[in-house]
Amino acid sequence: MNQSFWLLGTLTRILADHETTEGRYDLIEGTFQPGVATPMHRHTTYSEHLFVLEGEFTVHTEAKVVVVKPGENFFIPRGTVHAVVSGLALARGLVVASPSGFARLIKAAGTVADSTDLPPTTPPDMEAFARASAEVGDEVVGPPPSIGSR
Repeated sequence: MNQSFWLLGTLTRILADHETTEGRYDLIEGTFQPGVATPMHRHTTYSEHLFVLEGEFTVHTEAKVVVVKPGENFFIPRGTVHAVVSGLALARGLVVASPSGFARLIKAAGTVADSTDLPPTTPPDMEAFARASAEVGDEVVGPPPSIGSR
């Protein structure tokens, strides 16, 4: 079974989900194209812990903006408004979402990735993304931060 999906410009690979962890957590590997930004959002049912493997990410929260580099991590507690922006080069990281929920969003709103690892040529279905987000308790609260803002 293919567990790789494109979601908002990011190649996501579900390594563990509610089925394999008894709902305790999801483990997701994400490969971000350069300059990809998530919208400002919050998770109301799970926390997110980002571990950077390659490249860098800028995490924007209401309280601060932090650049996270390889070998570093950043914890985003449940309910924290945030956005994640990839740097100017390919960036790769692991996310632990606890309890499980993020993998359901990816499966419901993502586009199944083929073996080429090339992003889909069609734009993301934002209505499906909004529906899936609401189902797992995610709230989009604003547009993505501008690329390069720190």
